[in-house]
Amino acid sequence: MLDPPGQPAYPCLVDLSNNEVLITGGGSGIGLVTFPCDLTQETERTRLAQWVGRNHPGLNVLVNNAGIQQRISVSQGDFWSRAKQETAINWEAPLHLITLLLEAFRKAEKAFLINVTSGLAFVPLAAAPVYCATKAAFHSFTLSLRQHLAGTNVQVIEVIPPAVNTDLGGVGLHTTATPLPEFIDALVRQLREGKQEIVHGFSEKVSRSSRKELEQTFQRMNSARS
Repeated sequence: MLDPPGQPAYPCLVDLSNNEVLITGGGSGIGLVTFPCDLTQETERTRLAQWVGRNHPGLNVLVNNAGIQQRISVSQGDFWSRAKQETAINWEAPLHLITLLLEAFRKAEKAFLINVTSGLAFVPLAAAPVYCATKAAFHSFTLSLRQHLAGTNVQVIEVIPPAVNTDLGGVGLHTTATPLPEFIDALVRQLREGKQEIVHGFSEKVSRSSRKELEQTFQRMNSARS
């Protein structure tokens, strides 16, 4: 997250230099995976934390990025089994990792918990009901977490993406969405500006919408797919 050669530096209120960063779910979309781990399993999450402690004791940034988005209906026979998997990855895993790493983070000179939620946390897409619900819960938890850690060395940042051109939810579903480089540029710029909530495009609009505006957006989004 350093400025490329020849590019002007942003005014930096969040020190992005000299960090050790763990990004979950980095095998596709945003990131690059280096340690295979099934985040749906509590024992695997514990194994990951232990590996970090042994090999990266200076880790001070956790990016809770792993997530799956399933187009699913409650009337489907496998709804519960698929919903449990989605809940485990999107909701249980980040909460567990935070608790596993928080003690070490508190001892660091500076530390960051970066939680990736979604614009759909504010207005759900009914075709992906569990995904939207988990992201809404994670958004709420992030607000409380920031309050719990206020005044400590651990900063809590929420990244609230719009739909981005990745394969989240399935190949080809988001080809007309925000280009990934565009979103990454916006993310880095806002981090450097010291923003606690990183938003862009659709997510910026809905995160600041009134209840009436959200209801209108919900009807527009979901009537087109009914």
